[in-house]
Amino acid sequence: MAWVFLAGDCVYKLKKPVEYRHRDCHFLRDREVLCHEEVRLNRRLAPQVYLGVAALRLDLTGRLVLDGEGEVVDWLVVMKRLPEHLMLDVALSRDNVTGTMVTRVARRLAAFYRGLEPVDMPAETYLDRFQLELDRNREVITDTRFSVASDGVRLMLDRLDRLLEEEPGLLGDRPRRGRIVEGHGDLRPEHVCLSDPPVVIDCLEFSRPLRLVDPFDELCFLGLECERLGAAWILERLVGECARTLQDRPDKRLLAFYTAYRACLRARLSLSHLLEPDPRTPDKWEPQAREYLALGLRACRELD
Repeated sequence: MAWVFLAGDCVYKLKKPVEYRHRDCHFLRDREVLCHEEVRLNRRLAPQVYLGVAALRLDLTGRLVLDGEGEVVDWLVVMKRLPEHLMLDVALSRDNVTGTMVTRVARRLAAFYRGLEPVDMPAETYLDRFQLELDRNREVITDTRFSVASDGVRLMLDRLDRLLEEEPGLLGDRPRRGRIVEGHGDLRPEHVCLSDPPVVIDCLEFSRPLRLVDPFDELCFLGLECERLGAAWILERLVGECARTLQDRPDKRLLAFYTAYRACLRARLSLSHLLEPDPRTPDKWEPQAREYLALGLRACRELD
């Protein structure tokens, strides 16, 4: 969705002028608004990282300049560059993540969620959103052009549907109790920096509805991605710390649903690359989808 330029201690992000399902970025004014939104939202979890928005201008000599004189041709988000070795995904790949580091991240996230106002959302709206995404997951995962829909995967898709139908209170209780907040929206290891204090970057800025989440849904997503990188222990540490701080101990079956749902969603997004006219690295996506589905199957066992 953006070009990223690394320049010394700074990072510049230039949004691509294209249309997405949730936002049209063709127009300069829309890209400017999104840049300011990205800075505003990300300063919640990374206040010292997001330095501001810079105008890219064409000066009188025809040169591109930052914040100089001339016509504005685009806008860039300006960030402080973070040390690569402290990003959670990199640190996990090097086996350099400790329990203390994860606890600091969990406490940072817990404080963030505790400071957010609950979002008023009808339980039916919350349930309908999951059903819509489950339907989309099934459509792509069972597409006959792919070979990932084993009998076990189909049973998992059925089990998730059945839970919504037979036990709507398991998820519906979350909005009824005021547990939905405007969170991060894309909580992945590559967005978590293990600095002291830790920071979390790259909030999903282009769609508020996608940021309206149960904190434990986001935590399950992060835990899923860490498990895929070989660190399944991280989820329990995240959930335990946030449960204490938020005074909220969700049912283990709810956590299992969130994890399996997220795994299917990530599998679908992986496979969706192969539906593009000219997919990059086509050999990557089906094996990646199978990894996610295997993790989903493991989580789904907890539902029974």
